[in-house]
Amino acid sequence: MARFPEGFYWGGATAANQCEGGWNEGGRGPARTDVTTGGTATTPRYTTYIDKDGNPGKVAGFGHMTRIPEGAKCAVLDGYLYPNHVGCDFYHHYKEDIALFAEMGFKMYRMSISWSRIFPKGIEDQPNQAGVEFYRNVFLELKKYGIEPLVTISHYDTPLYIEEELGGWANPQVIELFDKFTAVLFNEYKGLVKYWLTFNEINCLLMFKAFMPNAPQEVVQDSYQQLHNQFVASAKAVVRAHETDPDYKVGCMLAGMCSYPWTCDPKDVIATMEGMQESFYYCGDVMVRGKYPAYAKRMWKKDGVELVWGKDDADWLMKGKVDFFSFSYYNTSCTTTHDFKDAAGSGNLTLGAKNPYLKYSEWGWSTDPDGLRFMLNTLYSRYEIPLMVVENGLGAIDTVEADGSIHDDYRIDYLAQHVDAMAQAIEDGVDLIAYTTWGCIDLVSAGTGEMRKRYGFIYVDLDDNLQGTLARSRKDSFYWYKKVIATNGEDVSWESRK
Repeated sequence: MARFPEGFYWGGATAANQCEGGWNEGGRGPARTDVTTGGTATTPRYTTYIDKDGNPGKVAGFGHMTRIPEGAKCAVLDGYLYPNHVGCDFYHHYKEDIALFAEMGFKMYRMSISWSRIFPKGIEDQPNQAGVEFYRNVFLELKKYGIEPLVTISHYDTPLYIEEELGGWANPQVIELFDKFTAVLFNEYKGLVKYWLTFNEINCLLMFKAFMPNAPQEVVQDSYQQLHNQFVASAKAVVRAHETDPDYKVGCMLAGMCSYPWTCDPKDVIATMEGMQESFYYCGDVMVRGKYPAYAKRMWKKDGVELVWGKDDADWLMKGKVDFFSFSYYNTSCTTTHDFKDAAGSGNLTLGAKNPYLKYSEWGWSTDPDGLRFMLNTLYSRYEIPLMVVENGLGAIDTVEADGSIHDDYRIDYLAQHVDAMAQAIEDGVDLIAYTTWGCIDLVSAGTGEMRKRYGFIYVDLDDNLQGTLARSRKDSFYWYKKVIATNGEDVSWESRK
């Protein structure tokens, strides 16, 4: 019996803000990532601005949680490095990159569309035609090779104007702006795209509760309201997609938060249950089931939150349930009510106690393929709709040998274990239809802004200071993944794999 079903979608994933570049070309407007500096594993990224008196400044952090001084405006400043301005320059290299994806045998390529490339401020009446045509050309190139696009509509890429002038997603007006954006996408790319994701890792809007346990009440309220408005916007997008083309399939995308009780203390078990509800299932339940779960009332009461509802919001949530569930998966964490200062672990948007049974990377991420099998089984049992693993990979420092080869056995080993875990989940009865590894080509790390933290099968000659030729080359993992796809996941062996 085959380990993976016929027609399984093997591929890779990127995000426009991390790989595209061309940040001020083709009529594109700025996004928050364009005013975000580079950082490292130990130093933060900064958001830069000019204050109301005309003085330049910076504040640590980026994204919706970052607050610049009142009256200040985000700005690109001299003397700072902005890695997202370049990414890996997919904007100018997309034909070359897609040809390499095709050489590996990709069946699917997950990518995102930069909202500000279609609507530079987000408020225009008509889209930027140069942006529309850029993505059309990308989709046509993918079609030439028989690669199915999986398109993320919003991947940390809200136009900066919307964030600064309209208050971002806390403002319900943005729901209608997003609806206009999706209307353009669904109409323009009919026949070129079938699979869509509304918001990337939408549950990250509540991750502040782990990183900022004493966050100001206004931040807490604002985050919940932003998330509610995104739920409504997502639901309206699902309805619009189905009305535009019955063949369209629209999914949700969540950051895969999987945590184990650190001990068998029942209090640890309850804390783990509540943590998974609050960080993960809260979003999944709304988007798949079309309504807030019963435990949401506990969360709102605990956090002192009162959501502002539009009069038709509940109807939209029920009408706009997603067709499939997708998520990222990198690592797992442990939850405990006990002191774990000497055993702290962290990873992609996770904090908690270190699991003594797992190995950790230099960035503090655990390797846990069994956790992926566990999540796949749990999610399919809970939701009973098709699943996609749309991000999974290992960030590491790669060494280019004198002959140009790159021996990344560590990446092959990580990915092979997770392919095996997916095969086991399918044997368990899980309806898994796609696997797109994260950063199939080297790109800018979202968390640190580094290039040195590489995920790709394809090496890009660019360093953390944006120095390099941007030349593409194949790593050992390129040839390994080509074999995995060619055998539909039957053969994950590699001669130099330990």
